[in-house]
Amino acid sequence: MSFDAITEDDLRQVGSVKWTRFPDTIGMFIAEMDFGVAPAITGAVCDAMTEGFTGYLSQPTAEALKAATARWHAEHYGWDVPVDDVRLVADVLVAYEFAITTYTSPGAAVIVPTPAYMPFLSVPLRHGRRVIEVPSVEVDGRWTMDLDAVAQAFDDGGELLVLCNPHNPLGTVATRDELLAIAKTVSDAGGHVFSDEIHAPLVYAPAQHIPYASVSDASAEHTITATSASKAWNLAGFKCAQLILSNDASRAAWDADGGWAGHGTATIGVIAQLAAYTAGEEWLQEVTDYLDGNRHELAALVAEHLPGVRVTMPEGTYIALLDFRETGLTGDLGEWFREHAGVSMTDGAACGEAGVGYTRFVFATPRPIMREAVLRIAKALESRAAA
Repeated sequence: MSFDAITEDDLRQVGSVKWTRFPDTIGMFIAEMDFGVAPAITGAVCDAMTEGFTGYLSQPTAEALKAATARWHAEHYGWDVPVDDVRLVADVLVAYEFAITTYTSPGAAVIVPTPAYMPFLSVPLRHGRRVIEVPSVEVDGRWTMDLDAVAQAFDDGGELLVLCNPHNPLGTVATRDELLAIAKTVSDAGGHVFSDEIHAPLVYAPAQHIPYASVSDASAEHTITATSASKAWNLAGFKCAQLILSNDASRAAWDADGGWAGHGTATIGVIAQLAAYTAGEEWLQEVTDYLDGNRHELAALVAEHLPGVRVTMPEGTYIALLDFRETGLTGDLGEWFREHAGVSMTDGAACGEAGVGYTRFVFATPRPIMREAVLRIAKALESRAAA
């Protein structure tokens, strides 16, 4: 597909939040792609509309997606997930809430390595839990979890660790040794893990996605895993995700809840994700190759046009952090760049204290648009320096 040919006008006409919330700016603040959807998904959704399949979700359709999810994990990640352990939910945040209510007690803390996906910091508060932020550590241009700080957070009342792998917004794809080290830290503390693996299909070689619950019996026993086709196939608005249970405690919690956490899963979302997992791999590979080019292009553009700004190379996802700390910019960087550059990014402070001085930049957009965004940022910084 000719992704480069997609224009800003095309994207504004579609009318998504990414391109309408801040009119006349380039949208780089929401984690969705600007490449449309796979033909297989379009076909499946159109067929469903033609056939009038718009009612409540049927059991056979739900079971088909559960089986496709299990098959995808077996074939791509080497994790043999029993089909009966896959549950359908509306989105990953519903799964997060289920993990919070299953694995933590009122007043306990959820441990969130930061910078983090913004709702990971806000959702626990809605359930009467505290949040302990654990700043991540950058080593040789790669972000990793500070396990000593995580262990201390468990000692300070943490009961659930949020693991985002591949990481949003750091772009890190954890290695097996890193996952085993996390599992030991959590097991030693008697804690639990919510593993958000929604970006798992979007990993760049030589990195490989390894499901956290698959690395050991211990990790399986203390984890609830959430995943979805929504990021990799651009289906965020279709309200469908998968929760993978790997221990008796989470299975019992689901049964005790009567499966209520699955309420709100959209029939059309199930149809779309079934098409993604069963017939969307060729499109995914094309998109991943293009995004691989984008991440390298972004690094080159930052190096050439943004002196004093740094970006770490993402190993997965289509999200990068731009480090503006050396520029002296303070306050809400998202607002500043919207006003002065016409580029909409997420202020890093929204991702936790460790994100202050950064912006979150979504590079899942046509390359000409990405280049224009960087050039606008450069011009704004130059004007500020000359003032």
